[in-house]
Parts: sequence; structure tokens; C-alpha cells
Amino acid sequence: FALRIRTGPCELFAGAWPIYVLVCYMCRVISIYFPTLIAYFHYLKMHRPIDIIPLITEAAQDKKGSKITIVDLSRIPSATTGAFVICQGRSPSQVSAIADNIRDKVLADAARKPYGYDGYRNSEWIVIDYGEVVAHVFLPEARSHYDLEGLWADASLTEIPDLD
Repeated sequence: FALRIRTGPCELFAGAWPIYVLVCYMCRVISIYFPTLIAYFHYLKMHRPIDIIPLITEAAQDKKGSKITIVDLSRIPSATTGAFVICQGRSPSQVSAIADNIRDKVLADAARKPYGYDGYRNSEWIVIDYGEVVAHVFLPEARSHYDLEGLWADASLTEIPDLD
């Protein structure tokens, strides 16, 4: 009976070199990517996505936006966004004020800037694109003309009561 002293990991896997190579590779992968994964999970924990739909509706109500409707498009495969928030103002200046307040409130409370916005030139219909949520602020005539609620009638609609 002879006492054998192991001198390294190669002795542990003597005769099974493919397993040794695999274990070394896995140790290398873990040592490289594990800190990155930990940092990523920490980032996700600290930066959880904030649902901006309540922020948009509150911002519209703050500037007396009326007839607020949330169109949930999440179950429609062909939709390019998750939801629409549609509201209206009584005048072009009120439509602009509602849209400005939406952008300001979402930036202040959720630290999110829109991917794009358009319609400030005539302020009949201002659209603000946040990716998963798109806000539409209309004049009453433009809202009835384009009828987004009717266009997406197969989506679920949620009417928010006016604060009057």
C-alpha cells in the first residue's frame, strides 16, 4: 500500500482529461461572467421598470385633460406597442400643456425620456412615444376623426373618469 500525494488538479482527473478540460473551462467561464451577472442582477434590482401609465394619466388630469382612455394592446400580436393612453384637451394650448406635463412628469418620476414626439406645430394631435406606451393628446375634432379606440376595437379599453 503506497500513499500517493496529489500534486495538482491533473492528478485528480488522471485518465479523464476531457473532464479536466471541461472543469477548467467552466471555472474560467464562472470567474469571468459571474461578477458580470451579479452586477446585472443588482442593476435590475435597483432599476426595476416603472409602469408609466399611471404617471401619464395623472399628468393629463393635472392639466384638466378629459376622456382619458387606456387601450391595452399587449394581447394583440401585430401591435407595435403595449398600450395607448388617449386623452383630449379643449384648445391647442391646452393640448400642448397636457403633452408638456406628461413629458415632465414621466421624466421627473420615472427618469424616462420619450423616444420621440410630434404634433406640437399645430397641436391638434400630439403623440409621445415611450416604446411600450404611447400617449396621444387630441383636440376633440381630431380624436373623433382618427378614432383610435375604434381602430383598435379588439383591444381592451379602460375609461378613466374625468375629475371635473
